[in-house]
Amino acid sequence: MSPFPRPVYAPLEPYAPDRRPVEVDLSDNTNRWGAHPGAMEAVRSADPEELLRYPPVYADRLRAAVARRHDVPVEAVATGCGSDDLLDSAFRAAGEAGEGVAYMPPTFSMVEIFARMNALEARPVFGEASDDPASLGSLPDPEAMVDAAAGPAGGGLVYICRPNNPTGELQPRGWVEAVIEEAEGRGERSPIVLLDEAYADYAPDNFLREAAGSRRVLVVRTLSKLYGLAGLRVGFAVGAPEVIREVEKSRGPYKVNRLAEAAAVAALDDAEGWVPEIRSATLEGRARLAFELASRGYTPIGSSANFILVPVDDAAFVTAALRQDGVAVRPFLETPGIGDAIRISIGPPEELDRLLKSLDGLYGYA
Repeated sequence: MSPFPRPVYAPLEPYAPDRRPVEVDLSDNTNRWGAHPGAMEAVRSADPEELLRYPPVYADRLRAAVARRHDVPVEAVATGCGSDDLLDSAFRAAGEAGEGVAYMPPTFSMVEIFARMNALEARPVFGEASDDPASLGSLPDPEAMVDAAAGPAGGGLVYICRPNNPTGELQPRGWVEAVIEEAEGRGERSPIVLLDEAYADYAPDNFLREAAGSRRVLVVRTLSKLYGLAGLRVGFAVGAPEVIREVEKSRGPYKVNRLAEAAAVAALDDAEGWVPEIRSATLEGRARLAFELASRGYTPIGSSANFILVPVDDAAFVTAALRQDGVAVRPFLETPGIGDAIRISIGPPEELDRLLKSLDGLYGYA
């Protein structure tokens, strides 16, 4: 009889961030300005009959909206219940049991978990450390990334979060292109390069169009951040049609519900007014927060996302003290290459004012 749970699952723990209510929540990188107005109206005006029927199997309206918004073929788009769903599906579709997932710590915490859940080996790859406290140092050699994923038999995945979570750093485009070129040159059993672009709406460039034309690149995105739809769980992936087909087979049917699809389509089709305004406000807030933190003696990591990672002496203490004062941030303990740190989401000016006031009460203890 098979053991339950499977041995690979036994050491895993359920994902359990601190979700206690708090006055100012800057812990989860969602849109602190609110949900897209068009999405809100789509939910309010939904026909109750929609709730009685199953949603479209693969969210065809959403696929078409993504294709229109990002100028890629509709056949190059898959959808899912948040980008996590698509990452998990890609791991399952692209990796055989025992193959590797190469990644650069620190990065999205679910990578190691998804790898283990899908009988893959999470294989960290490190670059050279930096003496600059505001930088994580050099990136690994592209060949080393592909080697770690492929192993002697080929296959596997190279996971790159760009901009990276939790650091916010944007890996140079040329380096990512070199990783892709290295993977594409390994033949039919070369690794898939999986680009997690959850925060790319805040960055100066992305790889969506490259993914649509490559059988070795898959880009995963979410509408939880800039579009403010975290509660509806909507994500999408872009890749070559033959890659997308395998992801959809792995993902399964009915993953985007009717209300979520209607809201996401409305947001994507009305992205020229509200979205640029919120993006601009976020970037302004990010620059202001980085300046204010530096002026107080902190060394924030340079960010291309909607958050800033700040090294501190004792992240558990700082997080608890801020929460007691009504402000939530995300602690990172003993982070590779950094040590303890707190991650602060960017919010409207009044929320950043509230954070800074609370931090000032801790100054000298962080």
